[in-house]
Amino acid sequence: MKTASPVRPLAVLAKGMLFFLLVNFFLAVVPHDGLGRISLYNRVFPGRERLPFGENPAASYNLSLFNLDAMLASHVIAGPPGSGEEFRVILIGDSSVWGTLLQPEETLAGRLNAIGLAVCGQPARVYNLGYPTISLTKDLLVLDAALAHEPDLVIWLVTLEAFPADKQLSSPIVANNAARLDDLAARLDLDFDSADPALVRPDLWDRTLIGQRRSLADLFRLQMYGAMWAATGIDQIYPSDYPAPQIDFDPDVSFHGMQPPDLAESALAFDTLEAGLRLAGETPVLLINEPMLVSSGENSDLRYNFFYPRWAYDAYRQIMSARAERNGWAYLDLWDLILDPAYYTNSAIHLTPDGEAILANHLAEVIRQQGCP
Repeated sequence: MKTASPVRPLAVLAKGMLFFLLVNFFLAVVPHDGLGRISLYNRVFPGRERLPFGENPAASYNLSLFNLDAMLASHVIAGPPGSGEEFRVILIGDSSVWGTLLQPEETLAGRLNAIGLAVCGQPARVYNLGYPTISLTKDLLVLDAALAHEPDLVIWLVTLEAFPADKQLSSPIVANNAARLDDLAARLDLDFDSADPALVRPDLWDRTLIGQRRSLADLFRLQMYGAMWAATGIDQIYPSDYPAPQIDFDPDVSFHGMQPPDLAESALAFDTLEAGLRLAGETPVLLINEPMLVSSGENSDLRYNFFYPRWAYDAYRQIMSARAERNGWAYLDLWDLILDPAYYTNSAIHLTPDGEAILANHLAEVIRQQGCP
């Protein structure tokens, strides 16, 4: 009768450590980008009405992460169509589209869906793919991910603050998706500095299991917050009070280092906007210059609002209109649709629920015309 071999704890420990190290570095060299597509949303939990974003997860049941696949997989757009065929409209843009301080049903997408649009005999469904931070490059990344969901119409809401070339890579979602940006640059002939220090480029260690522990934890937490989202419908903090938009200003008329009277087109990311239009291919894109507050306070003769000196914004509108006409873009300038400060919450571009209703009612017929010319 053979006697059992004695257990050697050190040998077991060494083998375990070796196995862990092999798995750790295997993940660093083998692509596993599809991990974010595995989601409990639209299966166990309802899909979110807007992309995940939040700075206080415990109170908002939401968090900011950098995995675009996971963000889209958690969104209602990744679920099955509501009933049969639908005309899919996606909205992309900044926090004004995402809906800062607004309930999901109070956002532009929510207001448009409440109207009950029909396009070419199909019920229209509007999807909110806006995301906080103002950057055309950020919008381009979201658009690239969203096109997999086969929209019938893209509405891209823009504002001058999204254009300066010096801020295109500063959005965290852009900075942490350098590989996606490289891919877009190669496909769309997009010009940017790939060595810009703003871009986060993980080394071998960063791509290991240990190096990715934060991003993996975020993926897990996003799934766990799905239970609270399903139970409450809360996806951001709704304070009872917040500061009103600034209406008094210093007499500074500079804009991103530029001085009147010349707004240099070379300093604006029109190449990124044009890349987005090429990326959409056969899918129609409607560009909208979004509404904004116009102040009547101190030095309002020099500045429209916190973001814009008058000279810079006026020049931008002229440039946009001229480019749209020259290139045949579908473009709508709604900058002065809602001027009254009473229709804005905490920013010159964040509308109240009533302000969103005005914008939605204005856009409803435009969507019908764009979708079924």
